[in-house]
Amino acid sequence: MSKETRVKVLRGFLVVFFVAVTVLAVIFREQLSSAKFRDLGYVGAFLMAWIGSTTVVLPIPHLAFTFTMGSVLTPWYVGLCAGFGDSLGELWGYLAGYAVEDIATRWRIYPTIEGWMRRNGVLTVFLMGSVPMPLFDLAGIAGGATGFPVWKFYLATWAGKTLKAIIFAWGGHYGIAWLAQILGL
Repeated sequence: MSKETRVKVLRGFLVVFFVAVTVLAVIFREQLSSAKFRDLGYVGAFLMAWIGSTTVVLPIPHLAFTFTMGSVLTPWYVGLCAGFGDSLGELWGYLAGYAVEDIATRWRIYPTIEGWMRRNGVLTVFLMGSVPMPLFDLAGIAGGATGFPVWKFYLATWAGKTLKAIIFAWGGHYGIAWLAQILGL
């Protein structure tokens, strides 16, 4: 199979996948409640983060969930599970950039992010992954479009997303207890 054929197949798969995930998320939005995931514990933290980073169109507040779960489970494990799920979900943005290289060129900030990826991709991905911001998908798309090695992209994404998730989980661990103490609960 030629590279052109592989890219066409990958593009078709990505379109079908994104449409399917979005349609399923809309259909099952009631089942995507935090309460149902909370009962799953660490697996719930992983799944909420994975779904939250996979569904670009439908925002899911997985960082708020990670924050809350840090107050009832071991924050280190919550952060590790959420970071793993979040980083796996972000691979779809990378694959989208690989398959459809011009997918993000309409955003004004994209050339800047692409330049950062070309100069120091690992640092760009790590920093953008460790800060709660909505532009990480552009880093993934730029990584795929520039041919940045997927293993470097994943490891930097995992490190940044896991650091962020651990910070949020510990924030929930101490923040919710502190707030309850102030409110006298």
